[in-house]
Amino acid sequence: MRHSPFKTVTIAGGTGNLGYVIAEAFLNDGSYNVKILRKKPEKENEKAKLLASKGAEIIYADYSQNDDLVKAIKGADVIVSAVNSDPKTESFYNSQAPLLAAAKDASVKRFIPSEFTGRFKSGDHFIIDDKDKFREELEKSGLEYTYIEVGIFQEFFDWLGFDIKNKKATFYVDANEKIPTTSLNDIGKYTVENLKIPEARNARINIAGSFLSLNEYLEIFEKASGE
Repeated sequence: MRHSPFKTVTIAGGTGNLGYVIAEAFLNDGSYNVKILRKKPEKENEKAKLLASKGAEIIYADYSQNDDLVKAIKGADVIVSAVNSDPKTESFYNSQAPLLAAAKDASVKRFIPSEFTGRFKSGDHFIIDDKDKFREELEKSGLEYTYIEVGIFQEFFDWLGFDIKNKKATFYVDANEKIPTTSLNDIGKYTVENLKIPEARNARINIAGSFLSLNEYLEIFEKASGE
């Protein structure tokens, strides 16, 4: 059984859809001190309460103040960024850049950025370009890093045209083309496991739970529902 050289993991965005699952996976593993980094001002959050009840420490910082961020994450071996961004107000790059600067100053060893998507070419979308820009900064920082690339989240199949409630499907692309999908739980588990694998240092990890066409996923839904 492999063991991780890291002890303390701080998760930014740990109360979001994916971040919460990643936080639970680290807590369930039992090998780490888990901290959930939230933005000031402090406010009530049910997911934060649940994670605290399971052993996580909830910490707060003002992302606009480097000293405050450094103080909050001091002692962390690993930063896992599961932050999201609203393109109307803040880019993916700007949502993570303060965290990276503070991680350097706090002597964090490894930074796992908010990738958690498939691999796309630069220029395909402004969010992809934003992530490319952040990766360049991360690789110049001197910190270790791991990029975790995944398929479309299986819990959000409505994005693919599946209306599960009304048992209907409408596809807008070639329904015979195979696409990767990954469950949030698997992403959480592999995020934990990658810290135990030496080969994950300064590398990409690809996680796909299934690689099927939309028509094949539709057949699975029909078998499961009987309709």
